[in-house]
Amino acid sequence: MDFDQSILADLGYKQEFKRDFSKIELFGLSFSIVGVVQSIASILVYSIPYGGPVSMVWGWLTGSVFLLCIGLTIAELGSSIPVASATYYWTHRLAAPRYRNYLSWLIGYVNTAGYTSGVAGVDYSCALAILTAASISTDGNYIPTDGHIYGVFCALLLLHTFMASLPTKVLARIQLISVILNVGVFLAFIVAIPAATPQNFKNNAKYVFGHFENLSGYSDGFAFFLSLLAPLWSVGGFDSSVHISEEARNARTAVPFAIMTTTILGCLFGFSTILAVTFNMGNDLASVVGNPFGQPMAAILLNSLGKRGLLAFWAFIIITLFISGMDLLIATSRQIFAFSRDGALPMSKMLYRISPLTGTPINAVCLGAVIAALWGLLSFAGVAAVTAVFTSGVVCQYLCYCTPVISRFIGGQKFTPGPFYLGKLSGPVATLATLFMLFMIVVLQFPAAPHPIAQDMNYTVVVVGGTVLLATGYYFISGRYWFVGPVVTAPSEVKRDNLSESSIRSNTKGEHNVDMTVLNRQWSS
Repeated sequence: MDFDQSILADLGYKQEFKRDFSKIELFGLSFSIVGVVQSIASILVYSIPYGGPVSMVWGWLTGSVFLLCIGLTIAELGSSIPVASATYYWTHRLAAPRYRNYLSWLIGYVNTAGYTSGVAGVDYSCALAILTAASISTDGNYIPTDGHIYGVFCALLLLHTFMASLPTKVLARIQLISVILNVGVFLAFIVAIPAATPQNFKNNAKYVFGHFENLSGYSDGFAFFLSLLAPLWSVGGFDSSVHISEEARNARTAVPFAIMTTTILGCLFGFSTILAVTFNMGNDLASVVGNPFGQPMAAILLNSLGKRGLLAFWAFIIITLFISGMDLLIATSRQIFAFSRDGALPMSKMLYRISPLTGTPINAVCLGAVIAALWGLLSFAGVAAVTAVFTSGVVCQYLCYCTPVISRFIGGQKFTPGPFYLGKLSGPVATLATLFMLFMIVVLQFPAAPHPIAQDMNYTVVVVGGTVLLATGYYFISGRYWFVGPVVTAPSEVKRDNLSESSIRSNTKGEHNVDMTVLNRQWSS
């Protein structure tokens, strides 16, 4: 038994995936999901109005400090416990015994909702980018309808379902292409935009670092807090590489490497991209935000590169968005697979199945795409509903991070650090990260502008709150009678620490052919 397989067996699971992801390829998947330039292109409409250049530049730098703290905290957990179950497994292992079953159940459902809404958000952005290109190429004569956008969105989901179901080795090799494309788009952007932008659209350093222009209607101070949403939406998915950890070699070091390299490069590349934008977007912010295409980045590129240059560059933004959507669906499918392995989802027996042809969980991939398609139906309810899909992914993500991190320090359970460990700084960094995430969960509930009418409300609380209520109701009506947390699927002859006979229960739902066992989780490597 190799080292990775032994670590996974200590966590209770048998090796079922092929470990074909190298450290660099695992980073590539995580970095692709962040997708700096294309992510910023998607969120500028939510960034510029909240203070203009000052909030864009200093807001990004401020947000980056806290994002690094979050990355460090999640990298510690991923290094200690590299398992596809990720946040809900961590919660069960670290929370107090009285609450661990419910909390891990809840986090599993919230994480599933967050990832599927993230797939919906990325693929919707990609569909919008494709149709924006069509609109620009016809000089605005073609205006996409909600039906057109949703149709392209569903077509993208179908393509991603096929691609995310490919063998692990193929998916791993695609990540090298993804890294090259993302770095190439970034370098092209920061070189071409300053070189090609006409003088009348260029701004000086005083404007970029000192001009505050609030178009939101909120107070200036609160508008700055809202500007932090830009780095939060762009640099996220810290646990995506953990969900692929059972397919990675040397997972205990590869996972923190992927998380921290992605976080650091995402923040640095993002800041450079924001500088390139603010120095070359002109000073008529209202016209940039209110451009006829609904895409501020498209308007900025059109001013800088002209129509042909814009369309050429926009094609690469579409390609990198497409790969981001595929990689996010891959991570989503592993979360669904892992949660089904523990019998928590309806139809777990079907979802907990790896295709003998590809070695990947095709059923879980398909379910992730179907749920994302359902999220996409909210687009017919208006812009506020689409924004709620974007925001829900971040809120769900932060809820899933806060719970195991808090449990680690107050749950009373043993935490055995992995190779990546901050030592005495671990507690302060985790505290800072958690406080920031809790604060931003509140900020993310506010509407885009004060005094909203019904169609302008922020419905994130409805989406996330509904997920929490439904999951909680299902647990107390049914789940509490049979859900026992993470199960044991590893062969019985593999030694595990601190397994008590009283913890072993049979699977009353019959979803697995193995014993459903609550681990005492006093695990050590």
